[in-house]
Amino acid sequence: MKNLMQQLKQLDGKGYKAYKSLQGHYKYDRFSLYIDYVQGDPFASPSKIRIVVPPQQRSIKEEWIETSCRKVAAEDAIARTVGRAVAGGRLQVKGSGKSGAILFDTPGQEILERSAVQIDSASTTICISVGLPANGRRINGREAEKLFAQVIPSIMQKSIFTITDQEIERAVQLADQQEAIRIEMRDQGWVAFIANGASLPRESGVSNRPLKQAVPFQSPEENEVAISIPHRTEPITGMAIKKGITLIVGGGYHGKSTVLEAIERGVYSHTKGDGREFVLTDPDAVKIRAEDGRQITGVNISPFISNLPHKQDTQFFSTENASGSTSQAANVMEALEAGATTLLIDEDTSATNFMIRDHRMQQLVKQEQEPITPFIDKVKQMRDQLDVSTILVMGGSGDYFAVADEVMMMDEYVPHNVTEKAKAIMEQYPMERNHANTGKFGVISDRRLKQSSLQTQKGKRAKTQAKGLTKILMGRTEISFGQTEQLADASQTRMIAEIISYLDRTNGLEKAGSLSELLTTIERKIDHNGLASFTAFPNQHPGDIARPRKYEIAAVLNRIRTLKVSQLD
Repeated sequence: MKNLMQQLKQLDGKGYKAYKSLQGHYKYDRFSLYIDYVQGDPFASPSKIRIVVPPQQRSIKEEWIETSCRKVAAEDAIARTVGRAVAGGRLQVKGSGKSGAILFDTPGQEILERSAVQIDSASTTICISVGLPANGRRINGREAEKLFAQVIPSIMQKSIFTITDQEIERAVQLADQQEAIRIEMRDQGWVAFIANGASLPRESGVSNRPLKQAVPFQSPEENEVAISIPHRTEPITGMAIKKGITLIVGGGYHGKSTVLEAIERGVYSHTKGDGREFVLTDPDAVKIRAEDGRQITGVNISPFISNLPHKQDTQFFSTENASGSTSQAANVMEALEAGATTLLIDEDTSATNFMIRDHRMQQLVKQEQEPITPFIDKVKQMRDQLDVSTILVMGGSGDYFAVADEVMMMDEYVPHNVTEKAKAIMEQYPMERNHANTGKFGVISDRRLKQSSLQTQKGKRAKTQAKGLTKILMGRTEISFGQTEQLADASQTRMIAEIISYLDRTNGLEKAGSLSELLTTIERKIDHNGLASFTAFPNQHPGDIARPRKYEIAAVLNRIRTLKVSQLD
């Protein structure tokens, strides 16, 4: 540390680029500081530093890292304390531009594997970004000394050196409980579980925090199950949704979409106090919606759309501007290609003509004139032939009663099992519409992405950069995926940008087989080598990245405007 302070005194008043000489390793009393990257300008992206804490100063119990879910939970617990210390810091560093800015990838409501904190038996590593202080474009050495001698040690003192073993234990135990529920779900054939007492509504449309005074969830008796979980004497009870076709119905503003939104986020674990910590979903569940205007490249949408005018091929279909029904068909087929086993659909974000054609419309527009086979005529085939379940919010068409295995009705945010009543209604008012009996569901795309799809060059260098949650700039091309609803954190988007860069510089698409094989390879590399293994400098601060699911990776790749694919036999 003394060496660093001496260097800062010598640099005071010099041109900002002289800060580059600070890159390296510095020893503090309780931790080591690594300055991996120094910004070239006070207005540029902040510098990247790592704090590495030895086990003598913050011991890591072996049981905290013995499984992946435990390790992620322990890292998340530590990251939350660092985030609070950064946000609540009273010491201020002054200067121009981004001087003194301290940035940390603080977790949100979801518990994600992220690079911000990395633990193992040998050390704890914390990744932070800092704006090195300046006056204009000259080094402010005095404020830099304050940053490194006071502010950074203070953050460490209030986080990694303050968090107790009991706090980490509680996070690890919650992870054990969530994992036990997921195991029970797999064993019992459930695609979702919502615990009694869960708080599903969120604070607002722009806040992911729980709504205060929300109606606690209570399972209908017919769907209530009890699960024995560790670290708890009493079993946890709640509603299980079985494999198959489940309808969620009810009047407007009674909580249908709120339940589905909780289910779609249940693919991730949530932190204690979120209200959804015991709302868990099939990890291979994918939200499907219409997406007017999206690009589609070489997707077999023929199970839903065929016999187009002018004999346009729908077995290898491409368009730069898809309609609502065409985009929804492509979204279904791309999810199945990536390996989805549960589809989540809300009629509010669906194309009506994709979901249903009623009896009267069938009489006016004959089947041979209509290229769309609606979802209602394919959903049972997916269940029976592909073992793919569907959870569907539907408030406007009772025709779906005929294909549903279970019907849940939301009444003032309270669910009721109305399956028998729905069946009785179908007997009293039989479905008049004709079912399009196509026999087989159809062929799922098996595509290979061509290396030339990745056009990352911008000027003389390759550049791929995330811009918020739903946009990536790849060279001169913008990839937009604003309606990919299961992305939970901008750090996941940054990770997808890193994956695209990695695939570009390693010719990864050239070496891969099908898209599904590529996604499997990416997941295995993360499992074995970590998130940082996709970055250009894996032994340094990897940037603020978090693990995305393969379905969101596929969604981004499928929306590349320069995408080129070939169909595998």
